[in-house]
Amino acid sequence: MGIISRFKDIMAANINALLDKAEDPEKMIDQTMRNLTKDLAEVKKETAAVMADENRCKRELDECNSEIAKMQAYAEKALLAGNEADAMKFLTQKNQLTAKQTSLQQTYDVAAANAMKMRQMHDKLVNDINELNSRRDAIKAKIKVAKTQQRLNELNSTITDSSSSISAFERMEAKANSMLDQANAMSELNLTEADSSVDSLAAKYDAAPDASVQSELEALKAKMGLQ
Repeated sequence: MGIISRFKDIMAANINALLDKAEDPEKMIDQTMRNLTKDLAEVKKETAAVMADENRCKRELDECNSEIAKMQAYAEKALLAGNEADAMKFLTQKNQLTAKQTSLQQTYDVAAANAMKMRQMHDKLVNDINELNSRRDAIKAKIKVAKTQQRLNELNSTITDSSSSISAFERMEAKANSMLDQANAMSELNLTEADSSVDSLAAKYDAAPDASVQSELEALKAKMGLQ
């Protein structure tokens, strides 16, 4: 009855604890259910054998009881017929059958008790398998949701990394814009300086000479014979 002992161990174990130890809980669930289904086939076979033994013992006991009743009836008929010797023979046979009946009754009681235990075990295993089948679907659904959540977490991490890259690009773009603005400002300042130099030189020649200075210049030129 090793199969029964193993079945009890499985039923006594916490199914969630078994799943915690499994690398792949989904495969563990399927393997457990395959084992239980195999166990059920063996328990069913054992139960059928024990029930057959019970039926055999019951049949032998019934036959013995029937023979006892028959010997009793023949003994009564023999007495009514005035044949005490025949009646004694029938009663002797009845006593022998009664002794056998006690042994058959004991054997049947044990067989019946074994059959009842096996039927109870069989029924419990069937119910447990049905319950675990329902739980298997629920657990598998949880596993699927968990895997989806893990995938979403991975994708979210990837998106976060992308956001960091975009942020870095934005900083580089801002820096490039700043460099361009500085270059444009410097170019504007250089252009302003060039325009100021030309404007100053032009103003030099555009300015009208002072009248007194002009007269003094003409007098000096006459004196020196430069006119």
